[in-house]
Amino acid sequence: MDRALIFDLDGTLIDSATDLAQALNTLLAERHRPPVTMAQMKTFIGDGALKLVERAFLASGGPDPVDTLPALTAQFVAIYESIPATPAQLYPDVAKTLAALSARGLRLGLCTNKPQSATEALLPQLGLGGMFDAVVGGDALPVRKPDPAHLQEVIDRLGIANDRAIMIGDNDNDAAVARGCGLPFIAMLYGYPRVPVAELGAAALLERFAELPEAINRIWGESIA
Repeated sequence: MDRALIFDLDGTLIDSATDLAQALNTLLAERHRPPVTMAQMKTFIGDGALKLVERAFLASGGPDPVDTLPALTAQFVAIYESIPATPAQLYPDVAKTLAALSARGLRLGLCTNKPQSATEALLPQLGLGGMFDAVVGGDALPVRKPDPAHLQEVIDRLGIANDRAIMIGDNDNDAAVARGCGLPFIAMLYGYPRVPVAELGAAALLERFAELPEAINRIWGESIA
């Protein structure tokens, strides 16, 4: 089937806030900084590891005077990758819904601002190894979301036309890339939005991942999923 679904990862497929906070607070503790709260953590997610670390250090006393931000980020990513992940981190019905969509012939892509190495290490631990036909992390290109070129790279690797794809995410970056590439956008209501989800211009707002096939069929006007 020459149609594709392209997904964000954090806040859309997985609840990663706990592991990200653990890794970040480990790094902060090593630098004698106070920890960030879970509420703070959820507002930091979405723009890649570098911005996440930068925001955490700003929130805990300002820029670090010794280490550079890229070095701190590399240390954070190493700590994060050392924390085992499990399929329990997937939101309800994600695994079986993705498997069913793939079985229907839909091509699946992943467009995430999480670093490429962390993403590729994480997917098999989540039970999603080999599930996606194209995976493009936040440091795989010179740009990342909200730059539409990030999503366009996923579309191009899938080998489909823009008007044959849908973007699924949870925040303004996902809405921006979908709009920039001319794709319909489906917003999940349970993720880490930084602006009200109702303001993102989504073609559908979903409370549960299991609702995705029905929403896809409505958007495309035929029984696809």
